[in-house]
Amino acid sequence: MYSQSDVLEYVEEEDVKFVRLAFFDLRGAQKNISIMASQLQNAFENGVSFDASAIYGFESAEKSDLFLHPDATTLSVLPWRPNTGKVVRMFCTITHPDGTPYKKDCRTLLANAVKKARDEYGIDFSFGTEIEFYLFKLDEKGEPTKIPFDNASYMDIAPEDKGENIRREICFTLEQMGIQPEASHHEEGPGQNEIDFRHADALTAADNAATFKWIVRTRAASAGLYADFSPKPIEDKAGSGFHINISCSDASKKQNVIAGILAHAQELSYYMNCAEASYDRLGSCKAPKYIAWGRENRSTFIRVPAITSDDASRMEIRTPDSECNPYIVFTLLIYAALDGIKNNLEPPEPVVENLFDDSNKPSNRPDIKTLPDTLDSARKIAESSSFIKEALGF
Repeated sequence: MYSQSDVLEYVEEEDVKFVRLAFFDLRGAQKNISIMASQLQNAFENGVSFDASAIYGFESAEKSDLFLHPDATTLSVLPWRPNTGKVVRMFCTITHPDGTPYKKDCRTLLANAVKKARDEYGIDFSFGTEIEFYLFKLDEKGEPTKIPFDNASYMDIAPEDKGENIRREICFTLEQMGIQPEASHHEEGPGQNEIDFRHADALTAADNAATFKWIVRTRAASAGLYADFSPKPIEDKAGSGFHINISCSDASKKQNVIAGILAHAQELSYYMNCAEASYDRLGSCKAPKYIAWGRENRSTFIRVPAITSDDASRMEIRTPDSECNPYIVFTLLIYAALDGIKNNLEPPEPVVENLFDDSNKPSNRPDIKTLPDTLDSARKIAESSSFIKEALGF
């Protein structure tokens, strides 16, 4: 947790030459401006301007001047860059020229949700992520193919699993950047991998997930491979999920949290599953389509895992995929949970059947609905949602 003075001192003493100021568009794609270390003091004091009209989802040309303000607490050294003339990265908040916060700044949206939960409800939420991705070979021109790096399957080992060395390098790099991965393994699909993270506060967890995707792509490229986070890169194979584990500091509110998230599941779908191919993934291979919850049931939208005494409130959201914007998804999940708490909502009965087999849907449960089946239908639901408008403010 560095202060601005700590960062300035570190930059001067540790031969830092370049500072990357990172932020995100509305899809969650990381962007950055690189400034010389000599300009950092000014960046802290006045911000660094950029053209917002060129960023997806941001403002039009007539109101396009926005400013980046580096967050000193997020300082991280890029370990693959040279030790002489180091490169560091900080995430930024975004403001208008007059200093007012920019309403489409994903990190500010999430920070505001965290503040509301804490100030108005006395509750903190923790998030842990399980992120899946594919590794594909490159062709002779260095372009990505759909040829998997290996043909291994779930939790296989070498020599079938060829991804273990890359996963190791990814984990080492993350540790050097102050991020602690918890576990890694080969997933079901050929060339498919997963790395999991221990829970953290919402903003840290989102920062870690965003950094993780960047590191995976960087390490894959250095190994002559392409890292694919799309939801269904191979038609007849497992899709890639972004499983989200949520814990509430007040375990007595767990059922309210489940109920609130289920109540808004259809509205959340457009942000959790934001690509056309997302809807090819839902309904099979560990990607639920039914809006239900169950204990240890991986076919439901929310799975409540076997509980340990130190994490009695944990639940897992199983439908999001790896192309989602974690800042917006975490924001919406917090507001949905708070809605459940505010209105004392109670969830329906848990489901015990395997809902990946449609014939198992209980005939006496009209309350069990499905997620939208196309991106267009999910978009229309989100656009007409007063909950989404109030939560995001745009």
